[in-house]
Amino acid sequence: MLSFDGERVLIIAEIGGNHEGDFEYAKQLLTLAADSGADAAKFQVYSGDRLVSRVADPDRNRHFERFALPIDAFVELAQLAEALGIMFMASVWDTESLAALDPYIQVHKIGSGDFNAYELIEAVVRTGKPIIQSCGLATLHDIQEYVDFIRTLDPSYITERKLCLLQCTVMYPIPDEDANLSAMVRIGDVTELPVGYSDHTLGTFASEIAVAMGARVIEMHFTDDRQGKTFRDHKLSVTRSEMRDFVSRIARIRMLQGSGDKTIMPSETENDHLISFRRAVYPRHDLPAGTTLERHLITSLRPNIGIDARDYHKVLGKRLRVGKKMHEPMYWTDLED
Repeated sequence: MLSFDGERVLIIAEIGGNHEGDFEYAKQLLTLAADSGADAAKFQVYSGDRLVSRVADPDRNRHFERFALPIDAFVELAQLAEALGIMFMASVWDTESLAALDPYIQVHKIGSGDFNAYELIEAVVRTGKPIIQSCGLATLHDIQEYVDFIRTLDPSYITERKLCLLQCTVMYPIPDEDANLSAMVRIGDVTELPVGYSDHTLGTFASEIAVAMGARVIEMHFTDDRQGKTFRDHKLSVTRSEMRDFVSRIARIRMLQGSGDKTIMPSETENDHLISFRRAVYPRHDLPAGTTLERHLITSLRPNIGIDARDYHKVLGKRLRVGKKMHEPMYWTDLED
């Protein structure tokens, strides 16, 4: 089972509805995503009548119906993803489609629009598979209520950290000032759950910062080309080459972040910097045997050979067994007990 606490950041190429209802185009985008370095390619599974009221909002109902693909198409996309070596993911927006596609999905993604769709969320939790939840349009109080709801359904999602919460702002695209990446950190601090970022800014810079701030999952919209496209999501989507560059930069960011353990690094030890950069106790002047060491007679100098400079105060008041030249290393065997 996928862990959100692994070394690798999960990078999702969100194809979403960028295929605009064209199955062949969906396969083309999936193929490009598999070649981009992303870990997963994600689609959105819906139908107009199972998502939007045709009475209350007929225009949006028709929009989603026009972009919808049949379940069989998503099964074929899942099989193609497996052949291409990329994880198939889908935000499934109704329980009927969820039942049909769950066997093909390793990790479920719930979008911000379904944050309050508790009937659907319950069905997703019953699969037992890890969940990624976008938190656009939600306050911290809303998120705490959501986490509590998940806990009542299956506490293992909390105790085993199978739930990852994504900071998200629901607009396409958003200005930089609305990214609010610090909210991601706050969500993690309060819920003690893995966090990530669903990026609706232009470019990849916000996602790079999010990784440096601790994101375990990054979701970025994905397309083949932004030029000549009218559907809004294309505008904020990255291309294959841009995703490749992003994946490369993310790898370097993770390398720069390191393990978090404060330790002496190999490049420091290999170059003997513990000796050359650190100090030891040295005589300020030539000192004959029998000299009692006082502050005006000793100093701390590089390199750290002999008595470590941290023992400066322990040396004071001791007598030399042997004579020492100015700046000659001193050892504990040179001193009387």
